[in-house]
Amino acid sequence: MERPSLEINLPDTHEEGKLYVVDSLNNLNKLNVCPDGSQHALDEEENTGGTGENTAGSNIRDQCLFFVTFILTLIVSLALVSFVIFLIIQTRNKMDQISSRLISQKKTIEELKKMNNMILKHLNQSGIKE
Repeated sequence: MERPSLEINLPDTHEEGKLYVVDSLNNLNKLNVCPDGSQHALDEEENTGGTGENTAGSNIRDQCLFFVTFILTLIVSLALVSFVIFLIIQTRNKMDQISSRLISQKKTIEELKKMNNMILKHLNQSGIKE
């Protein structure tokens, strides 16, 4: 019986191990050398392979996201302003109705006072007192 040779897989495993060790050392070096802000930029560059294709795509995506957010914010603001204007107009209409009612009630109260004074005068003239 022939034993299968493991030497064919060993060089590949050894190469992968070397790449893993080098990659780990690079990550450790980045953590020690780079501040937190630049680490994010290095990670993006590493993900794109250093070509800059992803940064251009993400830049455009960020601009589109900003534009959509800006438009949505404007629409919500316009809706809120319209609602406030509607409430102001409704409040003004209600205040006009209330003030007209108060004016009419004031006239009614003045007429009642005049009638009360006339009744008191008439009672005083006829000599009937309480």
